[in-house]
Amino acid sequence: MPILHLALVALIQGITEFLPISSSGHLILLPQLTGMADQGQAIDVAVHVGTLGAVVLYFWSDVRVGLLGIPRMLTGRIDTPGSRLAFLLLIATLPVIIAGLALEVTGLDEALRSASVIGWTMLLFGLVLWWADRVGAERKADTDWTLRDAVILGLWQAVALIPGTSRSGICITGARFLGYDRHGAAKISMLMSIPTILASGILLGAEVASDPALSGMWGDIAIGAALAFGAALLALTLMMRLLRTVSFTPYVVYRVVLGVFLIWWAAA
Repeated sequence: MPILHLALVALIQGITEFLPISSSGHLILLPQLTGMADQGQAIDVAVHVGTLGAVVLYFWSDVRVGLLGIPRMLTGRIDTPGSRLAFLLLIATLPVIIAGLALEVTGLDEALRSASVIGWTMLLFGLVLWWADRVGAERKADTDWTLRDAVILGLWQAVALIPGTSRSGICITGARFLGYDRHGAAKISMLMSIPTILASGILLGAEVASDPALSGMWGDIAIGAALAFGAALLALTLMMRLLRTVSFTPYVVYRVVLGVFLIWWAAA
């Protein structure tokens, strides 16, 4: 795979995975707008692993607490911060797994991969994010996460299976409507991404594991994962710091401009 193409895929995935602007939408648009070949599922898995590593590292203290709480959660004891976090993440992940399997079985996942669909979701869900950020109260922090909120945010996250919606964007939108402050909404969204990206990576990995061409791709896979890791860690760090002083409006403006362009381009 040409190094420029590989670098573009990795950087796009890394930068857009955690910003509320849709990584899947940008990766689908890359070959449609540039004429480049599709990068293939092996590279998709690699860049997903890179972004997963970045969010785990950034939120390691929370991840460690959740991991240590899994054994207790599995015995039905949701009475510690760790077991509670693990349980809430599990609940919040179930809707997207169920919806994702349904889309794959019905074939609707491929039908939604168009510039027109991405344009409309970029535009409409960008405006919804702006509205949620404008009217949402800031009475809750990430430590106030409840079972009810985990269920609601899990349903919001399932909507992100529509390309262009943005997994992080829709989760932040839902959290802001529920009254979480900007930093808390973003943090919950990022923690929710860990089991979701892991489940997606396992699914994609299982599909490509038996591919005989995989043996000659390990160099590209390693480069893609490393570049995506670096880009994702930088983007995540900058966004979390900026949220203490800046709203989500810059991301909304970007989404609206890109959405309008894509709608025009698809209709031309």
